[in-house]
Amino acid sequence: MVQPLPRHPGGGLARGIPAALSLLSAFLIWELYVRLSGISPLMLPAPSRVLSQIVLNRTMLWDNTIPTLRATFAGFALSLTVAFGLSIMLDFMPRVRRALFPIFVVSQTLPLVAIAPLVVLWFGFDLTPKVLLIALVTFFPMLVALVDGYAATDPEIENLLRSMGATRRVIFRRARLPSAMPYFFAGLRISITYAVVAAIFAEYVGARAGLGIVILNAKNSFRPDLVLAAVVISSLLTLIFFACTALIQRSVLRWRDHGDGA
Repeated sequence: MVQPLPRHPGGGLARGIPAALSLLSAFLIWELYVRLSGISPLMLPAPSRVLSQIVLNRTMLWDNTIPTLRATFAGFALSLTVAFGLSIMLDFMPRVRRALFPIFVVSQTLPLVAIAPLVVLWFGFDLTPKVLLIALVTFFPMLVALVDGYAATDPEIENLLRSMGATRRVIFRRARLPSAMPYFFAGLRISITYAVVAAIFAEYVGARAGLGIVILNAKNSFRPDLVLAAVVISSLLTLIFFACTALIQRSVLRWRDHGDGA
């Protein structure tokens, strides 16, 4: 088998340079436009003004970031558990999959702007509605990725295990689950980008604290600089979660590949 060429240690950093330069250029153009055009900060604040608001209001922003993080972690943990449990059930029970999968598809067509106020009305303003909304938004990409990953298992491997007397559970653990891992992490990366946005939207609809409340209060106070400050923090959180997911994927798949080669 042809071995892949070793990656250069700085390859990951080098690949990130164009994106960093593009982002820096966009902020520079934004800053120059605001300064040269004389547009009011109430209409479009400069990036430097947004950054200054993050520094000046760091304590308040941090205090409201904690509830958002708590809701994000709890909702995503529930989403991950539900997606894994349902995927296993659907893989072992094809008839149940054919019966339930359309329902899961329909659940993703529900407009969040309409369902969120109802969830808050039913469950109050505490953590529960936010967790449920995050799970509703994020579980489906992982579920679809896992189901597709199971189906992509090499039939020859399954036939070999079956000829050796392996049970369905053993085949699932030794073949179907490892086959689904690359698909799962693809779905995980998609879902994690939705998690923070769903948490902020849930807070925006009804909560006592969180980045969504910061955005709502700043909007009502005609403070676009503070709105964008909260948006910058939510974007950074999403990027951090995405990067952590990529690192976990690299570690898990490398461990799996080394285990297969042992």
